[in-house]
Amino acid sequence: MTGDQVDISDSAPCTSHWRLRTLSLKLGRRPLLMGIVNVTPDSFSDGGNFYTCDAAVKQALQLAADGADILDIGGESTRPDAEVVSTDEELRRVLPVIEGLRDQVDVPLSIDTTKSTVAKAALAAGVEIVNDVSGLEHDPAMPALAAEYDAAVCAMHMQGNPRTMQIKPTYTDVVEEIYQYLEARRDALLAAGIVQDHICLDPGIGFGKTHEHNLALLSHCDRFHALGCPLLVGHSRKGFLAKLIGDKQADRTAVTVGAALGLAVRGVQILRVHDVRPVSEALLAFDAAGGLDSCGR
Repeated sequence: MTGDQVDISDSAPCTSHWRLRTLSLKLGRRPLLMGIVNVTPDSFSDGGNFYTCDAAVKQALQLAADGADILDIGGESTRPDAEVVSTDEELRRVLPVIEGLRDQVDVPLSIDTTKSTVAKAALAAGVEIVNDVSGLEHDPAMPALAAEYDAAVCAMHMQGNPRTMQIKPTYTDVVEEIYQYLEARRDALLAAGIVQDHICLDPGIGFGKTHEHNLALLSHCDRFHALGCPLLVGHSRKGFLAKLIGDKQADRTAVTVGAALGLAVRGVQILRVHDVRPVSEALLAFDAAGGLDSCGR
């Protein structure tokens, strides 16, 4: 693990810790790694690979062994044009995985969902974090639920929804507009009773952004630190990276690692990735070589 879990009574500010339901994650020199567990048949990169409960649990255990600090479990793909999944089907996919993992790993579990019913069942099963790509806007009950359970939340920016988000996404100033959105969501979540040190923010790489928008966000993501919440970025294996190297068919591990190093220098506290081990090892070597000295963490 690249981060330390400490008792929830720790009173450090949210930029040095992310407080979850029952513990707190220390945000240190190197980013924490959120390992992706897609229990879906249609996710953009690994859809179907871990669709059964046994396969998903095995993959999650491997990610934890590889150094994941958080395991993010999702039962509905959010790739462009993804089909909507019913609440019952999403629960059928994720709950057995959560139940299969909660006593086998010592890293916190996260539920990747926009549905409060799914989030409630996952929280009752032991999940610590609600990771919502709609910024906790899709389901009006989600903010109050998170506050009731004292859950940590990650609120992401998305222009449109997975069915529409890549239809000519347009911004005048993508960094500033997303900053303003995340600031407004932070304030709305605070008003709903979620305390600030439970809130993490995500600019939503690839969610309603062009290639140029994604690169602008990567290179200016340190702007979002002024919001006073931990910052999560999920760039792993995404299409803009294939475009960057000019090969849609190429393995995207190396280019994901390269972007991870750049994000680490900009002080991003949490990276959501498929390939935990290579990112973890690259960050370790990068830090040992002095690569993180310039970020002031």
